[in-house]
Parts: sequence; C-alpha cells; structure tokens
Amino acid sequence: MNYKTINGSAEDRFIEKKSEFIGYIRHTSTEQEALAFIAEIRAMHRKATHNCYAYILRENNLSRHSDDGEPGGTAGVPIYEVLRKEGLTDVTCVVTRYFGGVLLGAGGLVRAYTKGAKIACDAAETLDMRTASHLTLTLDYTWYGKIGKTLGSYDVRVEREDFGAAVEIGLYIPVENEAAFVKELTDICGGSITAKKDSETEYNFSKDAEN
Repeated sequence: MNYKTINGSAEDRFIEKKSEFIGYIRHTSTEQEALAFIAEIRAMHRKATHNCYAYILRENNLSRHSDDGEPGGTAGVPIYEVLRKEGLTDVTCVVTRYFGGVLLGAGGLVRAYTKGAKIACDAAETLDMRTASHLTLTLDYTWYGKIGKTLGSYDVRVEREDFGAAVEIGLYIPVENEAAFVKELTDICGGSITAKKDSETEYNFSKDAEN
C-alpha cells in the first residue's frame, strides 16, 4: 500500500492580531498515539485558550477533529482539510492558540487555523511510503555501462554496488514497476542478467530520503 506521512514531529508558530498560534504535527500510527500526542500538547499549554486538532490514520481509516471551544467548524475542520489536501495519513496535528484580545471572526479563525496546520506540515519531513521489492541484480561488467539509464528510471533506489567476479547491485523498486523494469534489463542484456527478488517491504521513496 502506498501512502504519504511524516517522519517524527515538527512545529512552527506565528502571530495573528496579537493571538499566538503554534502548529504541531507528529507521526502517529494508532489512535492511542494520536490521543497521547494531543494530551501531551494540552499538558504543555495548560494556559492556552484552545488546543484544536485533527488526525488521520490508516488504522480503521479513522479521522477525527475538534474545535476545542472555538466556533463550530472554524478550527478542527480547517486543520483536517490541510492534512487531507497534503495527502497525509498516520499524522496528528494540534494548533494551539493563545488569545491576544482581538477577535478574528469566523473567517479569520479558519484562515489562522489553516495556516497553523500548513506551517506545521511544511516544517515536517515528508515520507513517500510505498510497497517495494528488494532485488539483487547480478551481471557481467560488459553490461554494467549499458543499464545506467534503466537504473535511473522506474523510481529505482540503488542500495549498493559490489564489484567482484561480477557486478552485483542491490536496489529497491516499487512493486508495480518491478516486472517492466526486469523485462527491460533482460532485453538490454540479452538475458545475461539475473534479478533475484529478496523481499518486499515498505520503503520511503521521497527524493531526499536517507533510508
């Protein structure tokens, strides 16, 4: 299953008409983890006016949101909509507000809580998780220079290259690309390559990932 989430946690903050908004986001795999994170932020900000939140989980396709005392629909839903539009799951976002004495109105609140969630998302490291095959390629040196273009496509992530009696390459590739990838390599090398599938796993295919 392919999905997008974040690594660890992140936060950011801003001031809007004297009210301070602090956006927090954390990777949470279960509702228990989500609720624990919300409780942690609430404990950290006991004197805050509001601690509004939303979470989206793969577990039971569960999602929840709360306005925590703000006018209905002005906080929890905007936070949830940011998470949804970012395509994130297994995440919980809490936006804390310290009221500064100036009313923002319904529209102002929606914009502020939307911004609070968005800056938290922007501060986080995004993970593009996909079901991947781990393959070990074995080929003669003759063919090594001819497969570079193919290795650079199909969302392949090369893990290692060993140069012994033959060239051995360990890599990850999305399962849906595996068959076409192996066929192209076989055609290029005239069958003089072996592609051994070692396992399937969840792998982060984000461009800047360090798996």
